[in-house]
This record gives sequence, C-alpha cells and structure tokens, in this order.
Amino acid sequence: MNASTKTRALLAGAPLDTGNLGVSALGTSTAFGVKQRMPQMELTCFDHGRLMRRHEIVINKARLEVDLCGALFTRRWHRPESLARIRFAARLGGLLNPAARRILAADAVLDISGGDSFTDLYGAWRFRQVTLPKIIALENRVPLILLPQTFGPFRSPKTRRVAQRIVRGATMAWARDARSFEILCDLLGPGHFDPARHRLGVDVAFALPANEPQGDRLPPPMREWLVRNGDQEQPLVGLNISGLIWHDPASARDRYGLQADYREAIVQLLDRLLRDPARPRVLLVPHVLTPNGHYESDPHACRLAVQAALDRHPDAADRIAIVPPDFDACEMKWIISRCDWFCGTRMHSTIAALSSGVPAAAIAYSDKTQGVFETCGQGEHVHDPRRLTTEELVESVLTSFRRRDAATTSLATALPAVLAKANEQMNVITELIQSLRQARCAASSDGTGSRA
Repeated sequence: MNASTKTRALLAGAPLDTGNLGVSALGTSTAFGVKQRMPQMELTCFDHGRLMRRHEIVINKARLEVDLCGALFTRRWHRPESLARIRFAARLGGLLNPAARRILAADAVLDISGGDSFTDLYGAWRFRQVTLPKIIALENRVPLILLPQTFGPFRSPKTRRVAQRIVRGATMAWARDARSFEILCDLLGPGHFDPARHRLGVDVAFALPANEPQGDRLPPPMREWLVRNGDQEQPLVGLNISGLIWHDPASARDRYGLQADYREAIVQLLDRLLRDPARPRVLLVPHVLTPNGHYESDPHACRLAVQAALDRHPDAADRIAIVPPDFDACEMKWIISRCDWFCGTRMHSTIAALSSGVPAAAIAYSDKTQGVFETCGQGEHVHDPRRLTTEELVESVLTSFRRRDAATTSLATALPAVLAKANEQMNVITELIQSLRQARCAASSDGTGSRA
C-alpha cells in the first residue's frame, strides 16, 4: 500500500508510558483491535515522550508496530510536544510539528480520555489535557471517534458546554456502560441524538489479550500457584490495592467522600482471609506501577499491607506474595486470570478478572465501576466505601468471596455477550475508519478537497 492510499489513524487519551496498566490496557487493546483488522494502517499513539518514536507491541506471537508521538498539556509551550503548540501548528498546516502533521494526516482521531477522565472531577488541568486533542481534531475537521468511555459528571457549566460541543461534533461517540450512555444522551441534548453515531458499547479492555510471562520472571512459589490445576482445597485469591487511596487516607476520604477507612479495611480483609478455614493463598496484584514514594504507587501499598498482615500472621508467609511490578497489561491479565477469585480497587484490574471469567469484587469509590460490573451481571459485587463503614465494607467483600461459585456461574452466562459486543464495536469502528478514508480519497480525486 503506497503512501497515497494508506489508512492513517491517531489514538489519543491512552498513552502506553504512564505506568498505569489500566490506561495501557486501553491503548494496547485498541491498537491490537484496529491493527488486527487493518494490518497496513499507520497508527500513531499520543504519549508523554519526546517527538516521534517507533514502538513494537508484542501480543503472544503477534508483533504490532505503531508510532509514538509526544503530546501533553504543559506550561512549556515552546516544546513541540505541547498541546498548545500543536494546536497552533495545526492551524498553520502543521508548521514542522510532527504531532500536528499526524493529526492533519489522519483519516480519524480515536480518543478514549483514559477511560474515565472526560470529566471535570479531576480539575481544570486534567480536563484540558483530555479535551485538547479532541478540540484540535474538530477545529481541523478531522473526524473524531470517541471510543467507549465514561462521560461526566460535569460540575461546571463551562466545562459542560465544552464537553457538549465535543460530543455533538464527534463523528461517533461510544459509552462503555448503560449509566454513562444516559449521561452521553443527556449531554447531547434534545434533537442531537443519532443512534447511528451515538452508541452503547463496553470497555475496550474486555478484548485485551492475555500473555503468559515467559522465562523465570515469575518468582517461586508464585509460578507454582499460577500454573496449578484447580486446587479447590486452597483457593488462590487476587487482591489489588490502590496506592492512591492507601497512601493518603485522610485526603482520599475528603476528596471522594469515603465513609470507610480504606487502609484499615484492607488490613482487616487480609486478616480474615488468612484466618479463613480454606487457607487461601493471597496474591497482591499492583496495577499502577509507579515507584516507591509516589503518591499512587500500588507496589509500595502492597508491601505495607503484607507487612501489616505478617505482623498478625507470621506463620502465613508461605501463603501471601506480591506480583513484581515487571509485567505489562497483557501479562498482568494472564496472572489475574489464574486466580479463583479477585478483588480490586483499580477498575481495570477487575476488568482483567471479569473478562477472563474470574469472579470478582470491586471496592469502588466512583459510579463508573458499578456500570461496568452491571454490564456483566455482577453489580451486586461492587462495594462502595462512600456508603459503607469499615466493618460493613469488609463483610460485604467477604460475602462476595463466599459466593464466588455462584458468581462464576452467572459470569459465565453473561460474559459471551460482552465479549461479542467488544468484538463487534471494534468492527464498527474500523469499518467507519475505512469509509472515512474512502470518502477522503474520493473528495481529493474530484478536487473538492480532503476535508469536507
């Protein structure tokens, strides 16, 4: 395929360099989905790096090549990666700016807002970061496809108006669950909803492939736990702890309105699991892999939780372990898929479980998780520390653990439809990209211009 006929797309809102495996899962799953269907597509992924770089995504035996391009909201506006400079350069036809040129050359901009950041809840800075790529696409008449994500809430009338202009201007917009779809429809307003353009889908991470880690990267006895053949006498429990909530519980309580003490709830949960007559093995699974000392570090939170657990149960050292922070999103999904039951606070850690057929519970302090679990018929297994006391939260999560067999059965019934929807929505998205490319080529050939 020569340059004049090559399909080009740009992915924004899911950088692969954040250390957040949930965001990486979105980016990797999207890249895999479009490249699997359109192998010759030139796909550019915005990230936080410098200029243009070639990158290879390895999924099982498949090797997918994408281009990485720096694009971030920064006060250093003189840098070519500055979204403000990219916006200015795009107005002038690219102006020697690689990111601006990639946007202008794209047949479509795919945007996912980190899955849950198309909102003003995280402040003005984050809102500008996630909306500027969308705005630049619309300003330059590049078709914008909003991939399955959470919309809102929007507390400020000003940010709501910006969001409304974006969703009305998008060529297609997908919500990842029924609750968010209602918000999308409300945001569009009367007379603007179009069932062909505004769709209900599922989180793209449901389609993320799982990769078994190769070599000796899994330390003993962890590998033995994970490759066992269904040892029902000693279940394997996976537990994800959010460093964001663990490290500063007072701030988290004020910011998110938590009633329960999250740190104490995790300590009590581990205590109860280690005292359980079934003698479960407990595998702590970090999902935001920032270094020690970082306010979001899951690995550091896991280490502190294990230390607290072993202070109470020194004889349980052979039944609790932490997954090293050395695995990518696909490998971590494989690890999670080997558990008999999983509990996570990071939502995409629980999606890795649900999409693998593993019964899961979520400790969730935002409504986004409820909608995703309801997609799989698992809404009762979302436990909200904003509404439960510490003791109630622990008991509620343990109830999910005790009902894991029933959850396995109900999840097995619901999951095929969810996975089919994940596959079908990617078919629709790639077909749309192809049709946009064809329309652009036709407009170019008859002299009407490449952008309508």
